Amino acid sequence: MEKLKVATAQFENKSGDKAYNLSIIEELSRQAAEQDAQVISFHECSITGYTHARELTREQMLDLAEFIPDGPSIQKLTEIATKYQIAVLAGLFEKDQDDKIYKAYVCVDATGLVAKYRKLHPFINPHITPGDSYCVFDLLGWKCGILICYDNNVIENVRATKLLGANIIFMPHVTMCTPSTRPGAGFVDPKLWENRENDPTSLRLEFDGMKGRGWLMKWLPARAYDNAIYAVFSNPIGMDADQLKNGCSMIIDPFGDVIAECRQLGNEIQIATLTPEKLQQAGGTRYIKARRPDLYRDIIGQEHNPEQKVVWLQADSK
Repeated sequence: MEKLKVATAQFENKSGDKAYNLSIIEELSRQAAEQDAQVISFHECSITGYTHARELTREQMLDLAEFIPDGPSIQKLTEIATKYQIAVLAGLFEKDQDDKIYKAYVCVDATGLVAKYRKLHPFINPHITPGDSYCVFDLLGWKCGILICYDNNVIENVRATKLLGANIIFMPHVTMCTPSTRPGAGFVDPKLWENRENDPTSLRLEFDGMKGRGWLMKWLPARAYDNAIYAVFSNPIGMDADQLKNGCSMIIDPFGDVIAECRQLGNEIQIATLTPEKLQQAGGTRYIKARRPDLYRDIIGQEHNPEQKVVWLQADSK
């Protein structure tokens, strides 16, 4: 493996407006390519928008979703990748020939679709079918994986993706700034976003506190550190439907250090150089080699009935 320049992006998407969102994806991809980035990663459902899907019927979801790789959005991503010679990762709702709906995330380069992943733990709309497999693929000499949002909170998913060979895990999200049982959680008032030019400080206090970045930093660096991976985290900023999101898209190295982060209160990219040496230098590599599966194979693999409750979504639906 050789050094790899990767960009992570944040932008304010428009719900259901694929043409607009793809235009921003193109512009940010152009900016990244001009700074010699070889890969750029966007947030979960960056093409379609995300939070508005909680209100959509099955028929509306099918209208919004696309076939992959034959849908127009993948064709547009291929056009962008070809024009700027950069690999693009972005998210959208997918449908198949049986009208099953998935939360998908794709990697596209000048040759077309490189990889597709379906979210294992979707919840935004009851008509979405969970994915049933991990995704590890080759990209510019690196082994890469994808886990979408909630998938990363189930720590077994990250370890499994690492054990399948991934050295980079792309982690697209739409997260933070929602109610939870944890102290300090909650929505951020959209009025602060509207007034961000006059009063950025009040908005930044909300974005960086326990509603946002403060919570993220409790766990995200550990995913990179424990598994000796590069974590490429992407998250929207601004309004996603009626909810305000705080961006802070970032790249974390295998030591658990943030090596690039978006800090603007608006659309932005940040780029980091990934070096293969860190993968071996990081403590996580030693810990993985020291594992004792004989002790916990049966414990981790015991029968379990999955249960997934999202507090803010339940409160919203009442």
